[in-house]
Amino acid sequence: MTDGPLVGLDETSSRALVRPGRLSELLADLGNVQVAVPVLAVALGYVTWRHRRIGTDQWWLPGVSAALLMALVPVLVIPLKVLTDRPGTPAVPPATGYYPSGHTATAAIAYGAATLLLLPLLRSAGARRALLVVCAALNLGVGFGLTRRGYHWPLDVLASWCLGTILLTALWLFLSRRLSRSSRRTSAGTPSRRTGPS
Repeated sequence: MTDGPLVGLDETSSRALVRPGRLSELLADLGNVQVAVPVLAVALGYVTWRHRRIGTDQWWLPGVSAALLMALVPVLVIPLKVLTDRPGTPAVPPATGYYPSGHTATAAIAYGAATLLLLPLLRSAGARRALLVVCAALNLGVGFGLTRRGYHWPLDVLASWCLGTILLTALWLFLSRRLSRSSRRTSAGTPSRRTGPS
């Protein structure tokens, strides 16, 4: 990612965006592992507890799936950084390996997976909309903070959003298929292991 038709546009955009400040630093920090992963862990704990409490078949599956997806982020991002070997912006010390943004990918998966797990448990459409808005705001804030502070080029952030979209879509499809199969089995009268005979 050190050459190509988009690199010039990316560098021009970065020069226009970079204005380091306290707010951009705080927004960028929302993508730190120490911030984003505990948020996901709390959501995983709550969702797992709720599914077990209501007797959902394979109550552990959503939490384990999201945790594995989070663990997959460095496995995918680090080789991409090594492969592209992109230098950082002028605002950071000279180094390479900035593409894609690990902070953006961490935020996308942590906040996105937490949202996907919590959505089915919310009863009102307003609460679901509010959760989606919060998730989008957190991820946009991280991306803005990283580019505004100069930690990443805009394309570094966009690449991680694309990766996050693919991974979260896969998680959503997997869980939708598994949970709909489980609910079909329950509605057909097949007892779950937790609830016993109907």
